Amino acid sequence: MTATFVYDGDCAFCTTCADFIERRIPTHARVLPWQFADLDALGLTQRDCEEAVQWIDDSPTKAAGPDAIALLLRDAGRAWHLAGSALQLAPIRLAAWPAYRWIANHRHMLPGGTAACSLPQAQRDLL
Repeated sequence: MTATFVYDGDCAFCTTCADFIERRIPTHARVLPWQFADLDALGLTQRDCEEAVQWIDDSPTKAAGPDAIALLLRDAGRAWHLAGSALQLAPIRLAAWPAYRWIANHRHMLPGGTAACSLPQAQRDLL
């Protein structure tokens, strides 16, 4: 299985970040919105994907949030690998989760974000 990085395709901020990854970060992973992923095959649930970005590979490694971002960066090699390794260092990792949660909770206010980014998936489905 090719590594897969799963994000929220209904969130404009997340999609902007995924577009950046696809343009600028030479990862081997598929970068895929969870709404178009076979979640069962990946061993993920909708709830997993609503809570954080996900990384799945064939080792099988499963990671979420900043841990998933670290693995994506390490997969990209070169300077990206260094950034991903740094993100996995204990003091940085300890700070990364609260920072990730803050960004996730405020993504509707960030560049590329829209009001729909702040709604839970069940409410977005009604739009």
